[in-house]
Amino acid sequence: MAEQSDSLPDGSILAAIDLGSNSFHLIVARIEHGEMRPVEVLAEKVQLGAGLERGLLGADAIQRGLDCLARFAQVLDSLAPTRVRAVGTNALRQAKNRQAFTEPASEILGSRVDVIYGREEARLVYLGVAHTLADDANSRLVIDIGGGSTEFIIGERFEPQKLESLQMGCVSFGRRCFPGDVISAENYQQAYDRARVETSHIRYRYHAAYWAECVGSSGTLNAIESIVTLNGWSDGGITRKALHKLQKKLLSFDHFENIDLEGLSENRRNVIVPGVAIASALFDILDIEHMRTSRGALREGVIYDLMGRLSHEDVRERTVNALVQRYSADEDTAAVVERRCRTLFAATRGSWRLQDEDWDLLHWAARTHEIGMAISHKHSNRHSAYLLRNADLPGFSQAEQENLALLSQGQRGKPPVELLDELPGKESRRMRYLLVIIRLAVRFKYVETLAELPDFGVQADDVSLTLGFPAGWLQDHPLTLSELEQEQAYLGKLGIELSYS
Repeated sequence: MAEQSDSLPDGSILAAIDLGSNSFHLIVARIEHGEMRPVEVLAEKVQLGAGLERGLLGADAIQRGLDCLARFAQVLDSLAPTRVRAVGTNALRQAKNRQAFTEPASEILGSRVDVIYGREEARLVYLGVAHTLADDANSRLVIDIGGGSTEFIIGERFEPQKLESLQMGCVSFGRRCFPGDVISAENYQQAYDRARVETSHIRYRYHAAYWAECVGSSGTLNAIESIVTLNGWSDGGITRKALHKLQKKLLSFDHFENIDLEGLSENRRNVIVPGVAIASALFDILDIEHMRTSRGALREGVIYDLMGRLSHEDVRERTVNALVQRYSADEDTAAVVERRCRTLFAATRGSWRLQDEDWDLLHWAARTHEIGMAISHKHSNRHSAYLLRNADLPGFSQAEQENLALLSQGQRGKPPVELLDELPGKESRRMRYLLVIIRLAVRFKYVETLAELPDFGVQADDVSLTLGFPAGWLQDHPLTLSELEQEQAYLGKLGIELSYS
């Protein structure tokens, strides 16, 4: 049900949008010999994070973001939705009202907006950076200072080994430590000290003893390198001495808007001071002597990850396989559940307007639905849901992970209607349909441990589902009949009238 492996020939066009806390970035790339070649790159300073107050995005910030995406959308008109991926980072992770932005944003772009967790952001950053570096065996530390968070990755070649995301960024620190955009030694010291404290939690795992070279990614670190190079403070890359000289020069200004430095763009003027404070703290606490920078970043990583998804090299499959192995899930039983999910999905997808991505979710939910057995048979569905909701799942967006947990939690017993009611209407309806499918598939797995489930008919409309079994079969299988009777009441709570004969 996914695209075929030959669906990404040379010349294919893909697009990625990075919805950052400071800026939005669009990259459109052509795929050539397994590598991406940018054909269009756009960036706009949106400062979504600056509009975040008490965990809520303000109307002005939301509108700035949507206006930017409306302009980006003109470049994407000719691309199929499967060839475009938009990812939201820290500002959207923190926003309790993120749907007020993501829903209209999805309508504008014609494709889903995925809000990703910090460690998934770190993985994608590393993927983007690794493709710009020499393919050697040296261990490297990659750092990305964003508007709301900073990512740290230690890896070799294309494989990240350690991933971390900390709640510090040049936009959030600018607002918190430099009120009114006023520059002073006290304000700067406050930002530096906050960054040291935040980084102290990871210093022993990311110290210079554990890597051979340091690479900086992001507009802030690239801007710092540009400034120190153009002003003659470094021959290339960023050093401690160059950072100290830049810090001294920045403290000679009294306000963000008055900063005048060669190599500093207008878009970076209001974030460069907190950015330098964070970078200086990282150099000191992680014992960094020299950092080179890379133009590869999150958006390039999203393109390479999308290439894998469209070529059947989806990291989410590896993640699910690892979960199944880690918790010794019964793969034979999972295969039975998946087979019944496929039957029900194929029969209902037209009536219920389900998409390929819905099958992907069902497929992963079926594969992992018994991992909670590793904790306890009693309430195993709740244990599965807990693991899926709280584990680091490389490749999965925040919404995908939450939906997987919802399908596991609701596969048996009372449906989690209260969680479904919290979803927006279209998403709530979609998840109710998927819950119906996996609940029935799990019911049928108990039949197939004893006898083969016969072919049965399935008919569906928006509010009903009818199952037709061979004459006399249900009477010969009273346990299944009893379970279907129970499901009639449960599925009624999901808005689906179940009938069978």
